This record gives sequence, C-alpha cells and structure tokens, in this order.
Amino acid sequence: MSSRESDPRILVTGFEPFDRDTVNPSWEVARALDGWVCEGAEVKAVRLPCVFGRAIEALDGALAEARPALIVALGLAGARAEISPERVAINVDDARIPDNAGRRPVDAPVVAGAPTAYFSTLPIKAIVRDLRAAGVPASVSNSAGTFVCNHVFFALMHRLATRHELASARGGFVHLPCLPEQAARLPGVPSMALATQVEGLRTLLRTAYTVRHDVREEGGQLH
Repeated sequence: MSSRESDPRILVTGFEPFDRDTVNPSWEVARALDGWVCEGAEVKAVRLPCVFGRAIEALDGALAEARPALIVALGLAGARAEISPERVAINVDDARIPDNAGRRPVDAPVVAGAPTAYFSTLPIKAIVRDLRAAGVPASVSNSAGTFVCNHVFFALMHRLATRHELASARGGFVHLPCLPEQAARLPGVPSMALATQVEGLRTLLRTAYTVRHDVREEGGQLH
C-alpha cells in the first residue's frame, strides 16, 4: 500500500436532486469539499442516488474504496434554517413521497433483524457549539425522518457497528437547509447560501475529526 493510499480519509456523501428539484445542496456542498485536506485527512465526496436500496449500494462501494476514518452523510431538510447534525437513525422506511425510482416503502425495516435505532458517533453538540461560534446557524436534530436520508444514516451506522474493517471509524448524518435559488421558488422556505454551508461543513469536519468525546450541554427540544 502506498503512503497516499494509507493516508486517513474522510468520506462525505451527498444526494442527487429529488422531488422535481434541479439541485441538492447536500451534493453541492460535498463536491465543493472533494480533495480538501482536513487535519491531515483528505476528503472524498460521493454522490448517492435518492433511491431506497440503491443509495446503500452506492454507500457500500464508497466505504470499500475510501476506507475512511470518518464518514459524514449529508442530506436536504427543506424546512430547516440551520445545519443540523442528527442524533439518531431509526430502522424504518416510511416514504411520504416516491423516491427517484418511484419506490415508496411503508413501515419497512432498513435492515431486517437489525436494532431499532443507532446513535450517531459524531460529537454532535461540539459540532453545534463550533458552528455557532463560527457564525453559522446550527442545532441538534432528533429526527432524520423516514425517507432516503434516514435510510442511508441507519445503514451507515449499522455497518460501523457490525463490520470489523470499520470498527475504528466514526460517522453520522447532517441535514442542510435549502439554497437561496431553491427558496426563491418556494416563498417562506428558509435558506442558506452555498458558501456559508461549505464553510460550515469545514468547521463541522474539523470538529468531527478531532473531537473524540462530545461536550455535555443543553441541546434538547420540547417537541
């Protein structure tokens, strides 16, 4: 193995556009970070299809190729105004709308026989703290939904928990707001500029890569 191949890597995934949209900030942010070196670890960006099943297949291929020390999966949460690290992935697919292949599972497990849920292994509260200190709106989220974002999040955490070659890796999921050009077509929907999201993710990745023990501070919600 060459020295380059043995260097630590960070895998950042984003999704293709979905639901008749033409852009997805998760992929725009991920590809803007491709090749960036964070604390000695090179970022590898991979685009996932917004399709149940196929997204996990693409994730598996990316994990095998990159052999990452850290995995941060990104997705779009159109109603949110903040960058929001997710706390927990649940073992259920329940699609309110069809995916990009027309699939619409209802009350189906992501992984049959797997645990009910997994917690992120990212330092989610330290991430929120550092994003806010950098002037980027952020908050902890306690639900990644039940669409393809949670599908990928759960599959990722299941693999980190069960595969020997990933035993030392850490990972989780982060939702991003709409871009301004998306919000311009959807009056009242919050947005965040791409440049702000990219710089926010640089801060997030630095914290995720260097902080091993999360801070203990308020981050809960009433509903």
